[in-house]
Amino acid sequence: MSEFNRRKFLEGSAGVAAAATMGAGAAVFSPAIHAQTLNLKPEKGAKLRVLRWSRFVQGDIDAYMVNVRKFTEKTGIEVRVDNEGWEDVRPKAAVAANTGAGPDIILSTNDDANLYPDKLVDVTDLAEYLGKKYGGWYPACEAYLRPDGKKWIGIALGAAGAMMVYRQSHLKAAGFDAFPKTNDDFLKMMRALKEKGTPGGFALGNATGDGLWTNWLIWSHGAMLVDKDNKVVIDSPATIKALEYAKDLYANFIPGTLSWLDPNNNKAFLDGQVSVTNNGISIYYATKNSTDPKVKELQGDIQHASYPVGPVGVPTESHLFFNQMIMKYTKYPQAAKEFLRFMMEREQFDSWLTGAGGYIAHPLAAYASSPVWTVDPKHTPYRDCVKNMRPAGYAGKLGYASAGAGADFIVCNMVAEAASGSRSPKEAAERAQKRAERYYKV
Repeated sequence: MSEFNRRKFLEGSAGVAAAATMGAGAAVFSPAIHAQTLNLKPEKGAKLRVLRWSRFVQGDIDAYMVNVRKFTEKTGIEVRVDNEGWEDVRPKAAVAANTGAGPDIILSTNDDANLYPDKLVDVTDLAEYLGKKYGGWYPACEAYLRPDGKKWIGIALGAAGAMMVYRQSHLKAAGFDAFPKTNDDFLKMMRALKEKGTPGGFALGNATGDGLWTNWLIWSHGAMLVDKDNKVVIDSPATIKALEYAKDLYANFIPGTLSWLDPNNNKAFLDGQVSVTNNGISIYYATKNSTDPKVKELQGDIQHASYPVGPVGVPTESHLFFNQMIMKYTKYPQAAKEFLRFMMEREQFDSWLTGAGGYIAHPLAAYASSPVWTVDPKHTPYRDCVKNMRPAGYAGKLGYASAGAGADFIVCNMVAEAASGSRSPKEAAERAQKRAERYYKV
């Protein structure tokens, strides 16, 4: 975290620290005490269309739609919500931005907003209102949606935390009482699990969310796509070490992970094919709500853990960030802002977090006190994902280049090539360097 972002976060969340003495279960903020004003005047006859990514847990969309209906009942503004897969939202959003027609509001992923910032409504007034009222935005939110340090080009929704999901009984059978804390021990565990016939598996296809584990892989070894000056530095000794480690890991994966997209590891885990993978809380959620006895019985065995710490000696978390963009072509920008304000207020946002069962980690500090994070101890590891995450474009500044490179899956493809042996680590790094330089032009 940069000193600038750290200072702004501490300034914005001073009330959280003061409220901590009230106890973990206490509400962090009182709206009466922390009242803010935002005078939005929705346009007469406004109708809104929202495009968002499709659910991975049913409670997410159910709670979201309850709030949508509440908004319509309160304002009279009709809202249509369309759901698409993560991989489909990105190209549809880009087409809408370039043609000037489509949904009024788009909920997309990572730094997609930075692909077309001039096509988005300035939402600085709304972002500042929410930030002041709810304890401040976590630094990653500002990195993604306030790239110039001044204007906000979107409103953060949160992130789908990517934690380690594992079968406790299988780890114990392989000789591990707890999930490994270091990369070296993690590799030992993966080898032991394979020897026991209960291997792990991680997505190496173009998976928007689950492919982000490859960021952890290179960052944990001290490698990065670009440095703080946006110079491409992926072809480095640190990257080679990371890719050699990836090759050792991959040797213990279940076959087929090179083609895995976001749904595949969920299915493999619930089918009993893998004992450990990276994922949101959706796997655990499925075991709690399934009518299949074989899936249901996994519930007690599932545990969640943070990623191991590599040679750099600090956590290097990468999670799937969610943004909310208002398209500049909309006829109803005030109504769109009012919709996002309504959905982010505590009365709606808390119920949505609870309905999603911890699948989405909050972007505003005040929501760390939401009941969902303590009602089940298996939810708690996901609580601080947005607070702790590194932006996908680390260590450079987000913008057109980072968004384009991320959408092109450069890091994930590099890891897949080296891990599978289709290219040597050096060849894979050199190819990634050239691909990235097309975006980060000097």
